[in-house]
Amino acid sequence: MVTLAVLIVGASLLASLPYWLPSAVLGLRMRIFTWINGEEGMAIPGKLVDAAQLKRLYSHPAANGRSRGAALSDLFWYWLSPGAHLHQEHLEPGEEYEEVARTTRRILSLPRKPAEDWVARSVTDVVGRATQSVNVVRLRDLMMPIWAEFYYRLVFCEPCPIGARDLIVGNANDVVTALKCCSLRHMERRYRLTRFLVDRVESGAVPHDLPAHLSAREQALYLQGTFFNTAVVQMSEAMAHLLLALAKHPHVQDRLASNLNDEGYLDRVIDETLRLYPLFGIAHRITSSEIRLDERTIVPRGTVLCFSYPAYHRSGFVDPDVFDPDRWKTVSPRDANYIPFGIATNRPCPAQGLAPVTMRAAAREMLKRFEFHSSASHTRSIPNRGPCLLVPRARQFGSAPRRLLLFALRLRDRWEDVWRSIVQLALGTYMVWDARRLRLCERYFEAQALTVREPGPQPMAAPSEPGGDYRCPHTNGRVRV
Repeated sequence: MVTLAVLIVGASLLASLPYWLPSAVLGLRMRIFTWINGEEGMAIPGKLVDAAQLKRLYSHPAANGRSRGAALSDLFWYWLSPGAHLHQEHLEPGEEYEEVARTTRRILSLPRKPAEDWVARSVTDVVGRATQSVNVVRLRDLMMPIWAEFYYRLVFCEPCPIGARDLIVGNANDVVTALKCCSLRHMERRYRLTRFLVDRVESGAVPHDLPAHLSAREQALYLQGTFFNTAVVQMSEAMAHLLLALAKHPHVQDRLASNLNDEGYLDRVIDETLRLYPLFGIAHRITSSEIRLDERTIVPRGTVLCFSYPAYHRSGFVDPDVFDPDRWKTVSPRDANYIPFGIATNRPCPAQGLAPVTMRAAAREMLKRFEFHSSASHTRSIPNRGPCLLVPRARQFGSAPRRLLLFALRLRDRWEDVWRSIVQLALGTYMVWDARRLRLCERYFEAQALTVREPGPQPMAAPSEPGGDYRCPHTNGRVRV
């Protein structure tokens, strides 16, 4: 009897693990991270600054420090290496940042028609052969080669070779998997892309004027960080969230699929997706001087401001945790607590114009080809990479096998949460400790204080003129689609 009771208790405990262990491990991981990394930062919205004051503080001219003086920066630089010191989002304010930002805006200034056509071609290249059979996929993995092709074409104004696409995907996947604490960094994968980009820059293959104060290697690292890390990762995650939301809300998916030209409804679906699952978790800034918000609220100089997008996007909404695209019929994104691309006056996402256009195009292309079904969990960090059942629209697939597959998918996802939470605890703790040990950001600024850098323009070879179907909007050269 005792043995039987022990077996029953043990089996019950084992069966209950997916329901409590991941959240318990997450709480422990956060406490360990704080213990290693130290208490730092003012959470916003929070006790001192609420949601109503967030935009005012975020847009204040003195909330302009980016990396120097924040221990948190060591961790971000660790995850984004190599070249984190040249990443646009982590440069300190000044002429170097302004030149890099101008370059990024210029490269991203793609007109709508070629942007939509390039997305359509990238989707066809990547998923064209997957339209005949039913597949269980990870949406982030499915979308990443699409955005690798698109951003390669944007940067080089030519089609993306398979080998280059593999390098970009390998680099981006390594960055985002380490960010999720699901794997350690594999720097050689990242350096392979760096070497490829250095060769391209040195051969004059980039048909854009890159920041002149940077060396060829630095220009390559700038391209890698801005376009082949951040852009590819963020757009892959944005589309994974969008398609997973559609998979879990069939009525929304059916409405969109029945009228792919209903751009107003598609925009509301995208807005609701980015509200519930913002691409940025925490954005931090360091105050360069004291900020007085009102009579009682004074933010000291040197404060690390930690703006929480998920918390802000849930404040001021009715039923904030409900996925409801139609809420945007009566609520204006401009007036709501909604900043999917940041604040216009404080380093907004440079792709804020291009990203919605390309998301709409990608969504239409995917909905033309597939139905999406999922029973997996959907969280902002999406560490499961968006498990989803992909059913070609041209194929008949019965409800009974679909329900069986969704049951298996849910069971697998639950148990993956258990082992993944333990992996994240172990690897995340190590990486936070290792980042504090290496002090990449802190040591960089220490060296900068001791070294006077003399910028000098780097001669760039004239870019070759590619051939094809469109005139490159940046170079006026012809570009193949």
